[in-house]
Amino acid sequence: MKHTHSFHIPVMGIGFTLDTPLKVAKYGIDSVVSLVDDILLEKLRKMYSEKFEIPYKEITDKIDDFRAKRITSYLDLISDLASEKFEALKNSAIEKNEEFKAYINLLPEQSKIKSEYQDLVQKGFQFEEVKRWATQNLTMGNIDVNIMTKVDKENYVKKEKQPTKYNDAHAALRGFANSKLSSSVVLSAGMNPRLYTYMAEFDDFYPDEKGFLKKKIILKVSDYRSAIIQGKFLAKKGLWVSEYRIESGLNCGGHAFATDGYLLGPVLAEFNEKRTALKTSVLQLLYKELENQNRVVPKNDLNIEITAQGGVGTKEEHAFLMEQYNLDSVGWGTPFLLVPEATTVDKKTLEKLTKAKEEDLYLSDISPLGIPFNNLKENTKDLEKQQLINKGRPGSSCPKKFVALNKEFKETGICTASREYQYLKIKELEKEGFSEEVYQSKYNKIIEKSCTCVGLGTSTLLAYDLDTKVEGDGVSICPGPNMAYYSKVMSLKNMVNHIYGRENMISRTDRPNLFVKELEMYVDYLKNKFEEAKISITKKEEKYLKTFTNNLTEGVAYYQQLFTGFKNEFKEVKTVVLKELELQADVLGKLEKELEKLSLSVVKS
Repeated sequence: MKHTHSFHIPVMGIGFTLDTPLKVAKYGIDSVVSLVDDILLEKLRKMYSEKFEIPYKEITDKIDDFRAKRITSYLDLISDLASEKFEALKNSAIEKNEEFKAYINLLPEQSKIKSEYQDLVQKGFQFEEVKRWATQNLTMGNIDVNIMTKVDKENYVKKEKQPTKYNDAHAALRGFANSKLSSSVVLSAGMNPRLYTYMAEFDDFYPDEKGFLKKKIILKVSDYRSAIIQGKFLAKKGLWVSEYRIESGLNCGGHAFATDGYLLGPVLAEFNEKRTALKTSVLQLLYKELENQNRVVPKNDLNIEITAQGGVGTKEEHAFLMEQYNLDSVGWGTPFLLVPEATTVDKKTLEKLTKAKEEDLYLSDISPLGIPFNNLKENTKDLEKQQLINKGRPGSSCPKKFVALNKEFKETGICTASREYQYLKIKELEKEGFSEEVYQSKYNKIIEKSCTCVGLGTSTLLAYDLDTKVEGDGVSICPGPNMAYYSKVMSLKNMVNHIYGRENMISRTDRPNLFVKELEMYVDYLKNKFEEAKISITKKEEKYLKTFTNNLTEGVAYYQQLFTGFKNEFKEVKTVVLKELELQADVLGKLEKELEKLSLSVVKS
């Protein structure tokens, strides 16, 4: 095992994992911080500076490059504080400190570190000996960061557009690159060539002679094709992708990228089969480019890691993914929202999450980014949104403007969840002369968008009793469907023990297998696309539906072969899974026939 733990905590929302490293890094657990909201980061930096009596000087929006500087300052603070906690834990080994014991007890049973410590205990030891051993063997969890590459808003000062390097994602990248962290940036939400090119300006992203990278790149991807295209693009800039983080298209929290119907199992199988080829082909391009740039070409081999996340919920699923697909780590996101020792969620939202059932968790169209978004019914941000609609003033005041990316009405961009955009869009709609039914349908689509860039951070402010005058008290939260099967607030020990099979935090017995759940979601998604196509279908849409259906059909066949061949794996659910796969195969067969009928009415795109 390359990591201390075989799981990591992915980024969740904007605020929910902002200070997770401060809570879990000392135990060797990797986690990811969102870099969307520099305003929120600055508030937390002030709070933690006061708490730990560290001198604080505000970085106001009047300072040049304030966004990048806020991010650097926050990451440096979290790095310092987390490192201090970790050093204290190691030094406390001599005193048999509870946190030191917790570090050891949280480790998986097969951990080499755990077995070595147990050997020391059995042999009898001097405390100084344990302290030396701890210093040499215990490692701190990574403090990684996440940048949504497409959330790269252009910025203006006195109506003058600033250079590209001041765009939001660019500034976030610079903030991370200039920080003292030696960790990774997780790039998500697709490819941004301009941002990728900008990365090449920072020396920390290049390897030294031994292959060490101070700053690493992790690509979050949904399929192999995307991984190799982006990996090669970056290699041609002299940049190495250290990890490909595969996420389920739909069975995850936050934004959901349905791809073309590629299911997690077949995608992981392809990565496992082509892992060496991926590494070799990208490495050749990298070495060539490093030579072209007269940079150091490492003598030691550069490694890649393959990890996965999205919908995993049991020890058996976790272990299966690790072993079947040779993964380096598995991401556990949604369940950790119920772990205050790991994430930051306000009490009211925590209570809502514990009570959430399947019908309360749904794939919505509320995101201003126009990407399907996993949502919790009756979250307070959506209730706030409805109150404004009822008053005849739909839309948010848009205090932060992080996703003010739409340029239909203004070159500087407006957020589609803002009052300004929705007012203009509704006025435009009123001039179209649609029937009442069509008008209402289009009107509902306009006002459905919610101010997530504020709502996804407010929970953190409420949890720490910080000022919310600008943001308001409405909270958005984006758990995956897995939340339905967890019904109580858990300790960090509870959650980690659940992952490793030492405890069971799921009281229900009807939780579907992660592969089946994802398949069901994809089929439901496809059904909705078919309903839309019945009104009018173009050649392009027909091709998309055919590709999507074929990929799902192939995915079902893969799972049928996989589960049929199992002898010891998934014994308790094997029969149920195979029946469900047969059922979904029948549904897909009917959709294929329906597509044949729809094809007769295809219009030119």
